[in-house]
Amino acid sequence: MKKAFITGANKGIGFETAKQLLEKGFYVFIGSRRLAKGIKAVEILKSQGLHNVAAIQLDVTNQDSVQSAFEELKEQTTKLDVLINNAGINGGSPYTALDASIEQYINTFNTNVFGVARVIKVFVELLRNSPQPRIVNVSTSVGSLTLQSDPKWPAYEYAKLAVYGASKAALNMYTVHLAYELRNTAFKINAVCPGYTRTDFTDHKGGEVEEAARRIVKYALIKQNGPTGKFFSEETNPETGVVPW
Repeated sequence: MKKAFITGANKGIGFETAKQLLEKGFYVFIGSRRLAKGIKAVEILKSQGLHNVAAIQLDVTNQDSVQSAFEELKEQTTKLDVLINNAGINGGSPYTALDASIEQYINTFNTNVFGVARVIKVFVELLRNSPQPRIVNVSTSVGSLTLQSDPKWPAYEYAKLAVYGASKAALNMYTVHLAYELRNTAFKINAVCPGYTRTDFTDHKGGEVEEAARRIVKYALIKQNGPTGKFFSEETNPETGVVPW
């Protein structure tokens, strides 16, 4: 049975992604900053007949928490086939480049960029034990420098999300370098935008969470001849999914 770990999976897109992977026969570990919420998510999934799931406490901003989560994971499995870095924050208001505080930048990067790097640096040991390891870094088209600087882009107005956009652009660059570093291995590593989705993150505005999760799951399940080091947003580009950095 394949094993997947999803950060921030106690609700929203992460929770739905866990559900869809469970339905495909995975054993899923739900990473949750607050363990009680992770346990509650597990109870909901089990009530739906999806039993191959467990919750692990994980605060991606805390190195000790990441290490503890890894040690707990190692007690339950010798390999990890899929890692989905879903945990993220929008940085809070004010959202503009000049008005946002330095603390906003620090906190947002600590979760959206440094948190991903922390988890991968530790969890890669178990990923290396998989014959076809996959990493999906959940990103956003708002992190595309090309799209964000184009006045003709429909979401150009979201340039005001300076802190969040900057953090996701940095995450995208990290994804490029990680994929390059592991280019001669079985790893496939991609950045995926789930699209503007109706969750707490967006004040429950946008598309359906099921579709957002399907976009993530698709790249978690790519075959060995599939892409790596790419940026996908099927909401922005329905034909190929590929979008510019």
